[in-house]
Amino acid sequence: MATVTFDKATRIYPGSTKPAVDALDIEIADGEFLVLVGPSGCGKSTSLRMLAGLEDVNGGAIRIGDRDVTHLPPKDRDIAMVFQNYALYPHMSVADNMGFALKIAGVNKAEIRQKVEEAAKILDLTEYLDRKPKALSGGQRQRVAMGRAIVREPQVFLMDEPLSNLDAKLRVSTRTQIASLQRRLGITTVYVTHDQVEALTMGDRVAVLKDGLLQQVDTPRNMYDRPANLFVAGFIGSPAMNLVEVPVTDGGVKFGNSVVPVQREALSSATDKTVTVGVRPEHFDVAGADADLGVPVTVNVVEELGSDAFVYGTASVGGESKDLVVRVGGRDVPEKGSTLHVVPRAGETHVFSTSTGARLSD
Repeated sequence: MATVTFDKATRIYPGSTKPAVDALDIEIADGEFLVLVGPSGCGKSTSLRMLAGLEDVNGGAIRIGDRDVTHLPPKDRDIAMVFQNYALYPHMSVADNMGFALKIAGVNKAEIRQKVEEAAKILDLTEYLDRKPKALSGGQRQRVAMGRAIVREPQVFLMDEPLSNLDAKLRVSTRTQIASLQRRLGITTVYVTHDQVEALTMGDRVAVLKDGLLQQVDTPRNMYDRPANLFVAGFIGSPAMNLVEVPVTDGGVKFGNSVVPVQREALSSATDKTVTVGVRPEHFDVAGADADLGVPVTVNVVEELGSDAFVYGTASVGGESKDLVVRVGGRDVPEKGSTLHVVPRAGETHVFSTSTGARLSD
């Protein structure tokens, strides 16, 4: 087992002046499950491939444990990678696929068989060991790819969007399996995904990237409760946080007909006449039909989820029409076309600088 360190690691592709990964600085603890997340083209897969030795590092360093692996070939890094497209050999059985790396390394047949059978037991693959990959479902193939990584007993697991080829229900069950398996094995894992729900449910910590730059690295709970800037606030959470530019007023911010109290320090550090306030859908209180309170939201679409519902509506805030999402109880679902008066809950708002995007509130 080992720690992993990205020490200002930078990757600039030939012919480009802008780094795909720009001075990435992350310390990953021994046995930690770290998820790299961000939109397409943010540099998350490039970061993983730099760690694997599949991409050159143009600046900075990468260390696994105490070893500097920045310029080592992949085979000398003691890592195992699980790819999005499984990368199984179609002409080999499941057992041969899982044991292939050990066979190349010169491990004797009896030991290979023992390790393959142990991994198959963990992954529920024992009855499929003699089958070829084409006779397996997508979820089973992904488990074979996981098994191939496990039998090598590497210091670090690298996973590049391993669930993106699976259907929605299978993704949920497989991500639970991967997370519990990682905790059982205790192997340091770096996992790449574009799905922020996957990131929040699986990772011990989550690192959000945008345009090759690290935006924030934190526990899922802290990232949800205290996003570092507007980008993280809008990216983490499903549905996304409501972000509304509102004028600063005495004692807080003006939100429709209500003044929402905000910490004085947050407002005193604002250099603009407005701030951007973030409110999660579940942090709106419905104010009944009293037009003097809150913001009137015209209901456009209601997404019923049984226990609760999400109301997608339009409101006029600061003279502009804004789309808002409000979570309501499953028994209090408003009609489409009706008006809902909502007030942001005091103490649950997030305040950001409109110009820089940086967080202002504690």
